[in-house]
Amino acid sequence: METKQLYVKETPILNYSDPRIQDLIEEKIWRNLNDEEKIKAIYNFVRDDIKFGYNLSDNLSAAAILNDGYGQCNTKATLLMALLRAVGIPNRIHGFTIDKALQKGAITGIWYRLSPQSILHSWVEVFLDGHWYFLEGVILDKEYLTKLQEQNKECATTFCGFGVYTNDFLNPPIDWDRNNTFIQDQGINQDFGLFNTPDEFYQKHQQKLNPIKKFLYQNIVRHLMNRNVNRIRDGI
Repeated sequence: METKQLYVKETPILNYSDPRIQDLIEEKIWRNLNDEEKIKAIYNFVRDDIKFGYNLSDNLSAAAILNDGYGQCNTKATLLMALLRAVGIPNRIHGFTIDKALQKGAITGIWYRLSPQSILHSWVEVFLDGHWYFLEGVILDKEYLTKLQEQNKECATTFCGFGVYTNDFLNPPIDWDRNNTFIQDQGINQDFGLFNTPDEFYQKHQQKLNPIKKFLYQNIVRHLMNRNVNRIRDGI
């Protein structure tokens, strides 16, 4: 019981008592589901209703990410953890870095060249019936991924770019049914291990951006990246 409490506690980043999160949970009636149904419903919501996109920073609170309505690997992980914990599902975060090559296309030109070679990355691990499941496949909404597949029909196996690095581009394992899900895992180049909360993770690890690059990312680059992502989603 003590172990479960460790993995469902609230933190400043996992601020699931925020009215915006509580209202969403009541609206979706997630508390009425069994544990497996809770995981699947919340996972699908974060994957598809929270669009793939780049937020101001990794360490935003869950309520702020929900308010944005979009996210990338780290911010979607935060929101997924908070929603699951709010309905009693234990979870933790696994930290990594990934090679920047998988972002090529979403970020282009000089901005790609200036970006760090390794980018902070994470996925959620959720506990159900004695087993931990890895939920990395939550990152890309299906609408975006489908359009990306349509624009790259010649590729059925390994694809790297536009937020994807998978060996099965035609049928990546992004649907959860008591399995691990992945969409960027082939880009991992460093493993930071497990953390009970994102708060602990971001206290130890941050993106390798100096103050100037951080300013440029927050005020210029991420908006260009979101524009590129939205153009793909819109089929442009």
